[in-house]
Amino acid sequence: MEESGRGYGVILLTFLVAFVLAVLPLPPWLMWGRPEWVALALIYWTIALPHRVGITTGLLLGIGLDVLDGAVLGQNAFALVVVALLALILYQRLRVYSLWQQAGVVFVLVGINQLICQWVQNLQGVGARSLLFLLPALSSALLWPVMLHTLRGVRRRYEVT
Repeated sequence: MEESGRGYGVILLTFLVAFVLAVLPLPPWLMWGRPEWVALALIYWTIALPHRVGITTGLLLGIGLDVLDGAVLGQNAFALVVVALLALILYQRLRVYSLWQQAGVVFVLVGINQLICQWVQNLQGVGARSLLFLLPALSSALLWPVMLHTLRGVRRRYEVT
């Protein structure tokens, strides 16, 4: 029982680090390309431990991100639930894909996340007028190999199963 509690603590800590990275101040020219750290962590843990991390986790993380970002309550929650659902559906395939095939799927998943958030922002009348809102999908996909190896190392180091 103690090990499973520790495992949840490690997972929670990685999500907290993702939240910090999500709000870390960046120069204005770099803001458009900020990777979706929370979505990346959610995708990793959903693929690695689908019996522990999934739709409920996506919902809770999304509500937390909505509060943290000051977004419409439910915007990120809905987007991350969709990402978690798709990752759960695809996790067995993703595990056998090459690293760059996985990065391609991450690009699509984070792109869907961005499209959902953009849709909600357009309903508010504050959406982007260009396709720059998709840059986080590209930067997230490019960072996927680093994220995968880092979180895999953490999972193995702390024996999270």
